[in-house]
Amino acid sequence: MGTRYDSNPSDGDDSNPFADSRPERADFGHDSKIDISLDSATDLRAKEKDLKAKEAELKRREEVFLLSLYLLELKRKEDAISRAGIIVDVKNWPPFFPLIHHDIPKDIPVHLQRTQYLAFTTFLGIIACLVWNLVAVSAICIKGEDLDVWLLAVIYLITGVPGAYMLWYRPLYRAMRNDGAMMFGFFFFTYTCHILFCVYASVAPPMIFKGKSLTGILPAFDILHGSFPIGCLYFVGFALFALESAISIWVIQEVYRYFRGSGKAEQVKRDARKSTVMMVALGRA
Repeated sequence: MGTRYDSNPSDGDDSNPFADSRPERADFGHDSKIDISLDSATDLRAKEKDLKAKEAELKRREEVFLLSLYLLELKRKEDAISRAGIIVDVKNWPPFFPLIHHDIPKDIPVHLQRTQYLAFTTFLGIIACLVWNLVAVSAICIKGEDLDVWLLAVIYLITGVPGAYMLWYRPLYRAMRNDGAMMFGFFFFTYTCHILFCVYASVAPPMIFKGKSLTGILPAFDILHGSFPIGCLYFVGFALFALESAISIWVIQEVYRYFRGSGKAEQVKRDARKSTVMMVALGRA
């Protein structure tokens, strides 16, 4: 029996595993979907919000802590200053634009407050006199007077107001507050000059200063014949300067009465004698 050789064993065999095989498409993840939970995103936002709230709270606590440290340091410095006897003056006058410290009920002894209030009245009075003086002189310049008198009136105002405060009101305030004898002496000299100026301004003779630059009685009569309204302005200025002179004389009498009664006059004399003796001794040396 002969053997039959089959050249293609797989021919006609339906069981060939490679007959219908096709390559499968590779999946690189393009068609796959990532499912992110909405709850996870909400949790992230909540955690971020919570962190921001904690950061703001920490920042607020830090600011409160720094402010507390600053206040404690400020209190410590104030206590040290008060123990050292240093007086810190807070600017409180005028109320709408504080420029100076002025607190008579707190700083001045009760028995001297009346005199200090009178002196303060004269300080306000000289301001009123100089402002009114500028108004009246401005009116006469509009009528044709030389501009020189208006410039002098401006100079009186811008130098007179700070000069009055620096030269006699503040020295008196400090003298009343600290009971300083030398300050009283300086006040008497400068306040006497203030009184002399007010008396001169109330008359305003045509000498030293140009007469119409001050609203005295002499220029008031002179102007009244040419312009009745402006003459009236000058008469009001005369009345203000005259009233200021009268109150100022009363103030210096009150201050001098206290100065004599408190023994400050004798203290000034003793200090003057000591200074003279020291000067003589230094000269001989």
